[in-house]
Amino acid sequence: MPKLDKAASLSGASGIGEHTRDPSLFRPSESEVNLYQLHVEDLLSLNPNAEEDPTVTDLDNKLLLRDLLDISPVLTEAASAIIDDSFTRCFKSNAPEPWNWNLYLAPLWCLGVIVRYCILFPIRVVLLTVGWIIFLGLFFPIHIALKGHDTVRKQLERGLVEFMCSVFVASWTGVVKYHGPRPSRRAKQVFVANHTSMIDFVILEQMTAFAVIMQKHGGWVGFLQTNVLESLGCIWFNRTESKDRLVVAQKLKRHVEDPDSNPLLVFPEGTCVNNEYTVMFKKGAFELDCTVCPIAIKYNKIFVDAFWNSKKQSFTMHLMRLMTSWAVVCDVWYLEPQTLNPGETPIEFAERVRDLIANRAGIKKVPWDGYLKYYRPSPKLTEKKQQNFAEAVIRRLRNDS
Repeated sequence: MPKLDKAASLSGASGIGEHTRDPSLFRPSESEVNLYQLHVEDLLSLNPNAEEDPTVTDLDNKLLLRDLLDISPVLTEAASAIIDDSFTRCFKSNAPEPWNWNLYLAPLWCLGVIVRYCILFPIRVVLLTVGWIIFLGLFFPIHIALKGHDTVRKQLERGLVEFMCSVFVASWTGVVKYHGPRPSRRAKQVFVANHTSMIDFVILEQMTAFAVIMQKHGGWVGFLQTNVLESLGCIWFNRTESKDRLVVAQKLKRHVEDPDSNPLLVFPEGTCVNNEYTVMFKKGAFELDCTVCPIAIKYNKIFVDAFWNSKKQSFTMHLMRLMTSWAVVCDVWYLEPQTLNPGETPIEFAERVRDLIANRAGIKKVPWDGYLKYYRPSPKLTEKKQQNFAEAVIRRLRNDS
């Protein structure tokens, strides 16, 4: 989708918060108008008769662009979205500033590449391989041999999953600092966290055996989901199947009501965001009539950017990138549990928890639905936006006439 069409379409999507529909919030500033003016003057003549008509001044020409932006709130909204497209910024990895640009720094950079790829990476591969051998050599025999002893079997399986997640973190030379009390297993509670990559689950899982709700994947990740993680009570969904929402909602209610179930972990954004922003939370986890325990995760990009852009990179290549970096550094905060206040809606509850996570992790809130990353807005919504724009133009022309 071209940038202009995307910006205009996104501005009319139903997932956007109500406050974004206030046209005054999208009115461009003086500096933004001037910036547009410079580009527009290079591309077209704002008034072809300006040289012939001495009464027309440069100021008159420059005011034409302001008049254009004021023609309707819809156009103003779209123009502002082009200037600062906060939606696409949520899913972009910002390239680090180059530092190896001179003769005495370039050799150090080359030495670092040799160390990371020729020394650290092979050691990490061996560590990960040994970890897999131990894990698979114990997990499936235990799963089969202790089938009639569910309590012992689940306890051992939880321990093995935590072990394997620790091996993964070690293969990235993970430096993870946990803040706050370690989560405990209780009924009627759900943990929610911001989402940057599937490694969020690994980092949290090495401390506590969570049951997670997650998008169903294929390949070796799908094999692990089906044969290993389901033993923890994990719940999978397919975002392309609308009927999955009802099934998942029922499974969530049953899970949180069972005191013997593993703590439930939900990533309510529904997609990976670049750890600089947080998109709108889905309300499902906040409709369960239970305590919500927020978790804030913040990655330090000094050594590697942990954001996983699943549309451009497979998870295998994402792991390769992490394993060839110096280290994965992050902080995890277990925040104070929250409950639904009297008279508060689940959507308001979700926003309140999102505020807590965003403030603690130091990330910016944006009023977008993360699913717009995967879907174009409905044609009906786009047509309605176009109709509103056409009606505004007609009214303006009638008033001028």
